[in-house]
Amino acid sequence: MKITKFLGLSFLLFAFAATLFPEGVHAEDPAAVLDFYGREVQAGTPYLIQDLSYEPGNTSNFVVGATINPICNSDVVLSYENDGLPVTFSPVTESIDGVIREGTLITVSFDAATCKMADVTPMWKIGLNSTGTGYIVTTGGVDQLNQFMITKDKNDGSFYQLYYCPKSDPKSDPFCECSCVPVGATNDKYLAPKAAVVVDVRFKPEKNIYGDKMVSE
Repeated sequence: MKITKFLGLSFLLFAFAATLFPEGVHAEDPAAVLDFYGREVQAGTPYLIQDLSYEPGNTSNFVVGATINPICNSDVVLSYENDGLPVTFSPVTESIDGVIREGTLITVSFDAATCKMADVTPMWKIGLNSTGTGYIVTTGGVDQLNQFMITKDKNDGSFYQLYYCPKSDPKSDPFCECSCVPVGATNDKYLAPKAAVVVDVRFKPEKNIYGDKMVSE
């Protein structure tokens, strides 16, 4: 009887402590991904993905865009600032606070109109390039099957890197049976897994707090 009362009291004390000090009871969440202005990146909010690319004698701001807009089996490329398209992020595992966090699985979709064709979606996936000789990031993805991840750049903490995370089932993801691989850019600026050119990115909100489109910086 005394043991039962002790266990009941212990449970009540634990529940009370969890209410007052939740950070001490639950595992700490991974760090939030921060946008261009140092704010937490939110699921479902449109962002432009900026890449600060260095070319001989020139430093240019590139942003992620698509080969065709509206989205219609479009490939994902680096474009000049005015040709960029915003994207939205969605956690694969439901998030309580809607914050995108480092090292967690997400899906990525263009926040853009699509053409009226079957199986066309703005969601990113990995697919063969037009010549069938290699894999690139393209559109037409399916929720829960085409997963990416954002991690902090190891050399520059103000930038992030995108990773593609294949599913373990080779039938649903023929790219490879491997862990997450970095997404870079080919010489003609197509985003691609394991590409030679590293792409360091940051996320700029497409709209300000008033709902107006941001001015390029």
